[in-house]
Amino acid sequence: MADPNNKDDELAGTEQPFVEHLIELRNRLLYAIYGIAVVALALAFFPGPDGLLNFVAEPIRAHMPPDSKLIAVDVFSPFFIPLKVLMMVAVLGALPWIMYQMWAFVAPGLYAHEKRFALPLIVFGSFLAYCGIAFVQFFVLDKMFTFIQHFTPASVAATPDVASYVQAILSLYLAFALAFQVPIVVMLLVRFEMVTIEKLKSFRGYFIVLAFVIAAIVTPPDVLSQLALAIPMCLLYEVGILGSRWFVRISKAQEEGEQEAS
Repeated sequence: MADPNNKDDELAGTEQPFVEHLIELRNRLLYAIYGIAVVALALAFFPGPDGLLNFVAEPIRAHMPPDSKLIAVDVFSPFFIPLKVLMMVAVLGALPWIMYQMWAFVAPGLYAHEKRFALPLIVFGSFLAYCGIAFVQFFVLDKMFTFIQHFTPASVAATPDVASYVQAILSLYLAFALAFQVPIVVMLLVRFEMVTIEKLKSFRGYFIVLAFVIAAIVTPPDVLSQLALAIPMCLLYEVGILGSRWFVRISKAQEEGEQEAS
């Protein structure tokens, strides 16, 4: 909180009434929704809902008999599921814009040096989220369905329901996108002096256990998908520790330079 009596505080006098905060929050939410709508409209023309659904369903169709298709148990699934996939991809496509609106909402309460490293973190966080989703789409699903196929009896025809499949894919996308944010969380914790790098190193063993517990909860009950989430989380934890040294050094140098200039 800025002190209005402190002349050295660059945030002094920038406090806003609570109602203005609500109005600003509403505007940022509307901007985020507009961004999602624009991306959804573009995707509706190309590749279209059918093209998006075919792309999402490709990992499981590769492990199904030739010319077989996913089934729709619910009467309205053929209509709603492609739209659900369209909106899901639209939200993912507009993720940098959504994160920017979140940053713009809190930016007035940040110092200049904090604003400077906020945008790079948004870009890096979006990149990590996309990496997590791509990891699911092009690696995890293939290994997971290969593992499951080995335990499918010969007398059973694997014809999954499209609604349950899309729901499972959504859960995996979200889980991996969030899990790949570990370096961002680690760097912010160190930057704001909530923890030290030495404590993070000493917590390494506990984090490995925590990563496997999280993987066991949020992934399907097969070993490969759990390992595919837990191992990257552990590696990204190490990346966060290494990146924290650089991030803290650069951000503090900028902060000290601004204080000397003032």
